[in-house]
Amino acid sequence: MVHVRIVSLSLDSVTKQPVVILRPVDDHSDAGRFIPIWIGHAEATAILFGLQEIAPPRPMTHDLLARIIAEMGATLTRVDIVRIEGGTFFANIVLDGGEGQEWEIDARPSDSIALAVRTGAPLFVSEQVLDEAAITAAPGITEEAADSEVERFREFLDHVDPSDFSS
Repeated sequence: MVHVRIVSLSLDSVTKQPVVILRPVDDHSDAGRFIPIWIGHAEATAILFGLQEIAPPRPMTHDLLARIIAEMGATLTRVDIVRIEGGTFFANIVLDGGEGQEWEIDARPSDSIALAVRTGAPLFVSEQVLDEAAITAAPGITEEAADSEVERFREFLDHVDPSDFSS
């Protein structure tokens, strides 16, 4: 498993779908490998709130789940993005219940990432996922450019209305 971090949360310019971009923690090159995962708007909002440590007036679903885990005496030790099938990513949240108890629970990567940013749990991807899904950025892509994308997404969220997502 390869330890990764979130480097960007942005909107796909064509589909207007949110994309979370992961990068191996030990990769500091200009032309590094990035893993884009397209996610839903609600999950993107949850990830952004977690990254920005925004506390909504009432708990969001991922806040509730983090609290339930803690109240039950367990700890989210890591999130593993384990495979891709037909373009769909699969993840496990790994919980430590103490006294040698560990649970791996199947979850969507977007929900897993939203939970991880709330608990401080590290993110990992399998070598298979890295080989299949990683893209290599053009040299010159900087952290500042990634931060600019996050800011664009924040602006989008500031002006979005829930009715925009109804079918």
